[in-house]
Amino acid sequence: MLTVKGKEVRDEFLHQLKEEWKQMWRERFDDKVRAEGIAARDYPLLFMDRGFIIFASRDAKTPTFSEIKEFWASQGLVYSPDPIVGGWRKFIRTHVLSQQCTKCSKRAQHYVEDKRKKQQPKKGGRGWLHII
Repeated sequence: MLTVKGKEVRDEFLHQLKEEWKQMWRERFDDKVRAEGIAARDYPLLFMDRGFIIFASRDAKTPTFSEIKEFWASQGLVYSPDPIVGGWRKFIRTHVLSQQCTKCSKRAQHYVEDKRKKQQPKKGGRGWLHII
C-alpha cells in the first residue's frame, strides 16, 4: 500500500509529465515545406530530443501520451485512477475539459434558443425521397 507521501510524489510527477506534454505541443516548430511538426527543445520525461518529428503528413508515428504514461507506470512512477472513481476518461471529462473551455461555458450561458414555431416535417419526418 502506498503512503501519503508516496502518492504525493506520484501526483507531482504525473503533473510534471502532463505539463511537459502540453509545453511540447505548444512550443513545436511547424515546418510548412515538409508538413512536419518538430520538437523545439529537449523533453527528457517524454523521451524527445530537439529536432524529433512530432507529427508529419507521411511515414511518421505520432507519439501518444498514453504510451509514455504506460512506460512510467511500469517504472512505478505513475498510477491510474481507481476504476471505482471512474478511470482516466472520467478524470479527463471532469478536470481537463472543464478547465480548457471557459469561453465555451460563457458562450453557452448567453445562448438563446430560437422561439419560432417549427414547421411540420415533409412526409411525416421520413424525408423527401419518394419510395415506391
